[in-house]
Amino acid sequence: MTTYILILASALIVAIGVTPLVQRLARRTGMVDKPSARKQHTVPTPLLGGLAIYLGVIIALILLGDRFYVNQIVGIFVGATLVSFLGLWDDRRGLSPLVKLGGQFLAAGIVTLTDVRIGLFPYEWMNIGATLLWIVGITNAFNLLDNMDGLSGGIAAIAALFFLLFAAMSRQYLVGALAAALVGACIGFLFYNLNPASIFMGDTGALFLGFTLACLAIKLRFPDNSPFVTWMVPVFVLGVPIFDTSLVIVSRLRRGLNPLTTPGKDHLSHRLARLTGSPREAVLICYLIAFLTGMVATFITEANVLEGYAVGIAAIIVGIAGIWKMEQIYTRAQLA
Repeated sequence: MTTYILILASALIVAIGVTPLVQRLARRTGMVDKPSARKQHTVPTPLLGGLAIYLGVIIALILLGDRFYVNQIVGIFVGATLVSFLGLWDDRRGLSPLVKLGGQFLAAGIVTLTDVRIGLFPYEWMNIGATLLWIVGITNAFNLLDNMDGLSGGIAAIAALFFLLFAAMSRQYLVGALAAALVGACIGFLFYNLNPASIFMGDTGALFLGFTLACLAIKLRFPDNSPFVTWMVPVFVLGVPIFDTSLVIVSRLRRGLNPLTTPGKDHLSHRLARLTGSPREAVLICYLIAFLTGMVATFITEANVLEGYAVGIAAIIVGIAGIWKMEQIYTRAQLA
């Protein structure tokens, strides 16, 4: 556990120290996010914060990760670096959605060539397909979630914290060390990204976080329980971005819009901000939901088949009801 704490602290310190530097770099290179009708901020804000998160994770693991660990996660780092570069390029010059999606599938494909692969299904092609869809899906879910100050970084920190606790309990050094680095880097970045944010992570950070967390979820193992039950654990831990993406897809399809390329203030955080009158409160509610779903995931790690699937079915019902309720609120707001 001491190693995890040291990795977390190192990533935090690096992120705190590097963020002001990349902030200046963003201003000098013109990589700033300008205000618009669909965005929350009212002044031009530097991007490139994701680079600070990336460096915090990488430097902490290089300094404190042992050789056995580094060799095992080379595939994750290659894939995460690729999607982070795609995000950087998109922040700087813009990329078409198809190019970004193709690059994400390529990065996910690189990961499947290593030991990062879902193993639930009887046929290998099914496991590979599920792995590709899971990684690309969670990667984009975090990109969509990055729509309010402190939201994506905070949710990523909470998810990584639960992965760290699960890894520590089952002595999975690979997952634990990388999760610890993510927690530290995200918290360090949040010093500058909480409302009112002085820097945004941009696609560079959101894609990196989503990709890395998706890979960690696959690597996580629960030797004392059946995979038939524990596959639900990462789904609950990442419940907020999954719900937000599902809400946006359903809402935009219902309105005849492209669900992934149409910008708008129709995310979970935006709707909560309308209800509470405060973006800060909306983000804090999302944090609370993430902690609650993480606690449910903790229960699932010890649940039997009946208990696990009872909770899973209840969660699906709550999720559908939540989407329906949120759509009602959104429709009333549009008519007002």
